Formats: sequence, structure tokens, C-alpha cells
Amino acid sequence: MSISPCYLLPSIPEGLDGLAELALDLRWSWSHTADELWERVDPELWAMTRNPWLILQTVASARLQQLAEDPSFRDLVTRHLQAHREALNGPAWLQQSHGEALGTVAYFSMEFGLSEALPLYSGGLGILAGDFLKTASDLGVPVVGAGLLYQQGYFRQALDAAGGQMEFYPYNDPSQLPVLPVRERDGEWLRLEMHFPGRRIMLRAWEATVGRVRLYLLDSNDPVNSPADRGITSELYGGGPELRLQQEIVLGIGGWRLLRALGLQPEVCHLNEGHAALAVLERARTHMVERGQPFAVALAATRAGNIFTTHTPVDAGFDRFSPALVNQYLGGYAEKLGIGVKGLLALGRENPDSPDEPLNMAYLALRGAGMVNGVSRLHGEVSRRIFQRLFPRWPEHEVPVIHVTNGVHVPSWDSTGADSLWSDACGKERWLGALGTIEEDFRRVPEERLWEFRRQGRCELIHYARERLAWQLERRGARSDQVRGAADVLDPEALTIGFARRFATYKRPNLLLHDEQRLTRLLSNPQRPVQLIVAGKAHPRDEAGKALVRQWTDFVRRPEVRSHAIFLVDYDMALAEKMVQGVDLWINTPRRPWEACGTSGMKVLVNGGLNLSELDGWWAEAYCPETGWALGDGREHGDDPAWDAREAEELYRLLEEQIIPCFYDRNGSGIPRAWVGRMRASMADLTPRFSSNRMLREYVEGLYLPAAASLRRRSAEGAGKAEALCRWLESLNAGWPDLRFGPIEVREENGQHRFTVPVHLGNLNPEGILVELYAEPQGRAEPERHSMGCGDASPGEPQVRLYHAGIPVHRPAADYTPRILPLFDGAAVPLEASQILWYR
Repeated sequence: MSISPCYLLPSIPEGLDGLAELALDLRWSWSHTADELWERVDPELWAMTRNPWLILQTVASARLQQLAEDPSFRDLVTRHLQAHREALNGPAWLQQSHGEALGTVAYFSMEFGLSEALPLYSGGLGILAGDFLKTASDLGVPVVGAGLLYQQGYFRQALDAAGGQMEFYPYNDPSQLPVLPVRERDGEWLRLEMHFPGRRIMLRAWEATVGRVRLYLLDSNDPVNSPADRGITSELYGGGPELRLQQEIVLGIGGWRLLRALGLQPEVCHLNEGHAALAVLERARTHMVERGQPFAVALAATRAGNIFTTHTPVDAGFDRFSPALVNQYLGGYAEKLGIGVKGLLALGRENPDSPDEPLNMAYLALRGAGMVNGVSRLHGEVSRRIFQRLFPRWPEHEVPVIHVTNGVHVPSWDSTGADSLWSDACGKERWLGALGTIEEDFRRVPEERLWEFRRQGRCELIHYARERLAWQLERRGARSDQVRGAADVLDPEALTIGFARRFATYKRPNLLLHDEQRLTRLLSNPQRPVQLIVAGKAHPRDEAGKALVRQWTDFVRRPEVRSHAIFLVDYDMALAEKMVQGVDLWINTPRRPWEACGTSGMKVLVNGGLNLSELDGWWAEAYCPETGWALGDGREHGDDPAWDAREAEELYRLLEEQIIPCFYDRNGSGIPRAWVGRMRASMADLTPRFSSNRMLREYVEGLYLPAAASLRRRSAEGAGKAEALCRWLESLNAGWPDLRFGPIEVREENGQHRFTVPVHLGNLNPEGILVELYAEPQGRAEPERHSMGCGDASPGEPQVRLYHAGIPVHRPAADYTPRILPLFDGAAVPLEASQILWYR
């Protein structure tokens, strides 16, 4: 690592050089072994910021010199530096399990949530991306991240005197963020030049170290750019469509160019949502330049290595850009691709020839990918429904979207107590391999220890919540007696419920407030008290979401509620970490199926918290009565107010009749055995299942390795396989309209249905199609698909072939329908060839 002296102030005394290396590696955000170093350097600043790099930028030279003269501190630095390097250079899961079978994976995301020290995220998408990079480091997966360095990031939240949300946008000073400029060999700052309408812009590049992984960030805040262009990377999800398209051009096209400028040649390009869809075009353009091949061949060759992960559960959530805006910013680029703006737009449209249909970035990502996945089992089903319009006449379950359920990076979210508990039960290396016997090992933890661990976690959260509440009251200008009163809110022994979300109407953050008097009675019950810690932001332009924030802040100010429920402002990673480590119960109430996954509830698992959630996202596949509680009937009801009222009633009933009694029903030792039993089952079963360890291993083995192998096959021998694929697609498109069935013949013979059907091939080669019998699934079984054998040509009709199949008689013959599909070795059907012909 080369550290520029202009980004290291004050200079580090001899003997403490290792501090800079430790401070610049964001591994400290999940591996806390070196925390004692920073606490000794500046205890107050460490407690406030948890940002080692900021501490090094801020601490006085005299203080560092004093520490350099302390032999015990120098030895401490040396030991931690050595342990840090050993951890990064040791054998990892990928190399032990798959050797060197995988090249570089480029992971593109609009946001990354790694730490509050690098605030480049707004919510779940970014937190998932940050957890992804951390897990890649743990498992030795060769991932490199590509994103944007925002001057402001997402907004910070405060409340006005009336309890309404206010937004602030503090500047992200790069010199105080744990990043360094990327420099050329001669020391010059690496800059990329990009052409926008009538002008060029310069992009600066930054590097963040995340253990074994690197994250590269582009920023337009270069003094040579105009003020407007310097603001392209000013704000995450700010501005209108034009700014968003500019950002996505920088992310996708600029991001791919940056990786290539760094000498990287990724095998796999993973798009975390459609924001970076333009990367597939730039990857194809690079192939065109290097191989001298047309766009169609270049896209066929490279898309095999592209993976698109969609997180959007509703079609309206996809980014769309008008044809005029696309032509303005990408018209010249499309000409360089050789497809013109019409061809580029066609890649992102349902109807390619529609003159007014906008460019849909999700469609573009899908048409440039070799694999597509949703982020939970239910979201996979929803995504197949959304994208079915691109695959007309294909059954919904055959729309080419699989799922890999999200997971959370457990070491980032477990408390110190949880880490100790899990280490004793399962070993310190438990999240670095294939998990093995972790569930079985954890189930042996005694219930006494589990309950004491839960009590301690709750007490720590209450202490933190009181301090944070006092802090936010001070900054709002509250009276001194109100600030002092924060020390008396909440009860360390009471059932503590957490609710923290983005405040949007579909997440229904006010469902608990449906009957405020009933909720107040629950909270103020002297025998079995309940308390609430609530947090969350509404988007600055979401007035309905802001009204939901105001409803909660009004509620917690009531005198009869004030000591039992609090709203903590500025929900961020630091607050989320404390909440998930301390709550007994996490509540999530979205409208099904609008929560694609919802990882917040996963974060409580390792810390012994239980979930009460709608049967949506991950909870739809995780829930069982032994591990938590569920809302809803597993069906979709839209935004029906009557259904909301019914689920609110169910929410109160579950709390009153099941959850609160379960928590307070104690044995002679004061232990709620039924509650602890659920804790044990939830921690042992769900924590490994919904960890990012499991998630990333699924990506590697189910997507990355197959994608890399497919890319190599298509790129071999001058991309000969890709050229052959393009020729097949051309002939398929030309000949498909003439393809038709003749009359089918069915007879029963020797316990089999014998099917014979003539197929008029026209100009198509029989080797380029697959004729099969299809039957809809029965119950939960898979659909039946039976290939039909191709017989000889009919006499006098060389383009008519008879296809035959025999199927055991276990369903009526009428259940089976012949159909014709495209067939080419290595082609992703229907992703790359969506034709399908059904009999009649």
C-alpha cells in the first residue's frame, strides 16, 4: 500500500508506521481486535467517531510522539499489525475449496454501507453491498468493488421543535475518510476523461481497503469541471432524472473504464441492481475494440460473465430515462457501439420499436446478463412475474430469474457478548469457512447463559439509548430538566421491541399506531411492561413518509408514553448496530410482497433477538413457530385499508396473547424457558442460514464459477463460440416465423402414452431446436418436461420431421402439450433466445 504524505497529517513518528496501515483498512469495522490502540490514542474521539483514520488526521503530533516513546504502545502496534497481516495472508475458503478457479469479480453498486466512517449509503441496498465486500474478504473471494464517492452522501436527519423531520447534508471531506487517491505509476492522480453533451468531464479515483478486497470510487468534484459537473457525485439519490442518468453513466461506463485502467480484467461483472447496467455496454465496447468484432458478437461473448441482481419488488421501482435524455447523453456512445440510439433503447424496452417507451435500466441489465437473480425466494417469484412481459408465452416459473437470498455479515453486527458466546460454542473461525457443525454446536449452550447474555445486551442498549436521547434533546434545544429526564426512560428488565426502517408507506411503520390507546395500555402495564425504540428516515421528497415520522414523534411525546417509547433520530449504521444487538423483539410490517428481502431482522439473530414480521422477503422462507412470530396469511392484499386494520389487530393480539406472556412466564430461576427456547432455535438455525457467508458461497458456486467458465468458453479461439451463437440467433430469428406443428397423434401402448407430431421446420436446422412435451406442475411438484426424439424427414417433405416420445401413463394424455424451444450448446434459453412455439 502506497500512502500519500499529503493525506496523512500529522506525520507518523518512527515506530508507529503501522498505525496508518491499520487505520486505512476498513477491516476494523468488523474485526475489533485493534480497538484498544485507538482508544489509547484518543479515547474521547474514538468513542465519538469509531474512525481510526479520522483520529490519525486529528491527533496532535505531540501526542503521537509521546506514544512513540512508549515501548509498550510500540509493541502493541507491532503485534496488531502482525496479526492483521497474518489474518489477510492466511488460507481462505475459496482457495481451499476451489483453488484458483475464479478470476476477478467486479461488483458494481450505487451505494456501499461499510461503516459510518465512509457514509456512502442510504439503506438496505448499500448495507448489503458493504456486507458483501466484507464477506468476500473473509472467504478470499477476489471481489473488487466499483462505486461513487459522494460529496454529501445521503442526508442526515434531525427533528424540529414540533417533531417534524429536517434534512442536512454535511460534506464528506475525503481527507478525513478512510480512502486514498488512486495514483498512476509516476505519482499523478489517476483521472478518467468522459464525454458528456458538448463537454468533457474529469473523474477522480479513490481506493478504500476492505481487508483482502478493494473498493474503487469515482468522483466528479475535480476543479477542472464546471460547478454543475462537479455536482454529479454530490448526493446519493438526489436531483432529477438527468442527474441520475449522469451518475449511472459515471458508475457503469466510468466504473468499467476505471477497472481496466487499473489493469484489471474481471471475469465476472456483478450488477447490484440496475443502476450500473451501462457497465455491460462498456464491457462489450471494450471487447469490440480489443477483438475487432461487432457489438452483437461482443455482447454475446461478454454477457456470459455478467450477473444482474434485482432488488426491486415492483415494476415502478426501476429507473427509466426518456428517449430524448438517452439520445442527449448516450447518442454518440451508441454510434460508437455501432447500434445507434435506437438499438441502445431497444435493449432497454419491452417493445423495441416503440418510439416513446423509455429506457428501462433493469431491462438493459437483464438483456446484458448471463444470469439474473432476486434476493429471496419470494422475491424470485415476484421478479419472474415482473419480467414475464419480456418472455411472452413462457410460463411464469420458467422466466429466467433464480434467487439467492440475502444474508448479513455476522461479525459486523454481533455484540461483544455475542462474539464471546459464539466463540465459546463454535470457535473463533466460525464464519470463515463452510459453517460445518455450527448449528449443532450452538444448541448445546446452557439456557442460563443464553438468558444472561440477552439481559446484558438489553441493558447495554438501554444505556446507549438514554445517552443518545439526551444528546438529541440537547441539540434540539430542550430544557435541561428534559435532557436529565432521558436518564430515566426505559427499563432494563422490560420487554424491549425495536422498529427501525426507512419510513415509506409500503413499509407501514405506523401499523403499531393503528390503535394508539391499545398500544399505550401495552406499554404502561405495570406487571408486564413493554417498551419501544423506534428509528427511521423518510426520503426528503416523501411527504407521506415524513407524516409517518411525525405520527411517531407525536406519540412518544405523550406523558403516559414518554418513559416507555422513544424515537431516536438519524438512523444510521451506528444506531442500527446498537439496536439489533440489544432488542428482544424486532418488528417488520411491510405490505407483502413489497419487501424484496429485508435484512434488518437478520441482524438480530446472532444477538438473540426474535422476529415478529410479515410473511414477506426473507421471513417468508425463514419463519417457523419455534423461532418467532408471523403476520399475515402469506397472500397479497395491496394497500387495502381494511386489510391493514386486520393485520394491526393481529399484531396487537400476538403481542398480548403470545409474545408478552412468553417473555414474562418465568421458572423458579427467573428464566423464561419458552422464550429462551425460541432464542436457541433462532440463533442456531437461522443465523448461519441467513449469514452473508452462506449467501456469498451460493453466489460463488451457483453463479460466479459457472459464469466464469461460460465466459472462457465463449471468449476462446477469438470468441468463435460467440460468433457461432450470433449466427444461430440470426437464423433462428429469420426462420422461426415459418415454424409450425402438424396434427398430433396419441395412442396408449404398453402402459405408455405414445406421442407423434410432425414439425414443419422451414429453413431451420433440427439441431437448433428442442421439441418437448410439457405438463403443468401438480401440487408442489415441478412441471414435467419430456424431450421428443427427432425422426427421419417425411418422404417428399425434407423440412418436415416426425417427433416421438413415450411417457408412462400416470396423467391423462391431454395434460401434455408439445412445444418448441431454441437449442444451442451453451446458450441461456430463454434469456438469450426467448422464442417459444406451443402446439395450437
